[in-house]
Amino acid sequence: MSKKGYELFFEGVDAVLAEIRQTQGKNIEGAAKIIADAIISDNLLHVFGTGHSNCLSEEIFARAGTLVPINQVVDLSLAGSVGVMKSIFMERVEGLGEVIFNHLQPQMGDVFLVISNSGRNAAPIDFARTAKEHEHKVIVETNVEFSLSQTSRHSSGKRLLDYADVILDNKGPYADTILYEEGMGQRVGAASGIIGAYLIHATLVEAIYNIKEQGIEPPVFMYGNLDGSMETNQKLMEKYRDRIHNW
Repeated sequence: MSKKGYELFFEGVDAVLAEIRQTQGKNIEGAAKIIADAIISDNLLHVFGTGHSNCLSEEIFARAGTLVPINQVVDLSLAGSVGVMKSIFMERVEGLGEVIFNHLQPQMGDVFLVISNSGRNAAPIDFARTAKEHEHKVIVETNVEFSLSQTSRHSSGKRLLDYADVILDNKGPYADTILYEEGMGQRVGAASGIIGAYLIHATLVEAIYNIKEQGIEPPVFMYGNLDGSMETNQKLMEKYRDRIHNW
C-alpha cells in the first residue's frame, strides 16, 4: 500500500532534522556563544527576516522558554504579513536594509540573527552588511546549498552568508519543498519554517545553558498562561524596556 502524503512529508522533514543534528552542532555552539556573551554583557540579540523569514523572527520574540533580551526587527512593508505581493518586491530593493538598521540604533555589543532561506534578496543582505560595518557579530540562518545555487539579487553579487560570523545551515530541500510526485505541477510541503524554528530554538537553548554555566540566572520568559507568569515576566522585561519598543 502506498504511503499517505503526510507520511512522506513527515519522513522528509525527519531526514532534514537528522542532517541538522549531524552537521550543525559546532555552528549552534558558535552562535550560542555569541548570543550568550552579548546577554551576559547586558546587550541584545536583534532578529531580522523578510517574508516568511519574518515568521521565524516572531517565533522567538517574547516567547515562553526563550531569552527576554531578544528584539524582533520588523518592517511591515517587508514582513509579508501585510501586502504580501508588495513585500516580495520590497525585499529586493537595495538600501532598505541599511535604513532599517540605522533606524534601529543598536548599541555596541548587540548581536544580530538575520534569517533568509535563499539568502539572495537585497534587504537582509544590506541589513547584515551594515551590521558588520558597525562591528556587530552576525549570525545567519539560511540554506547554504540553495543560496549558492542561485544568483544574488544584490548588485554586489554578495549573498547573506557572505556577512556571517556563524552560519546556521538549515540543510533544507531545494526550493524549500519536501515532495514531488509525477503529475504534480509543483513540489509541495514547505519546510523552512519547521526546520528553521528547530535550528534557532536549539541555538537559543544552548545560549541559555551557556549563560547558566557562567553562574548567571538566564533571563527567560515564563509561559504566559501559567498563574503568576505575567508578574514574573514584567519584572524580567523592566531591564530592557527602553530598548525593546514593540513589546
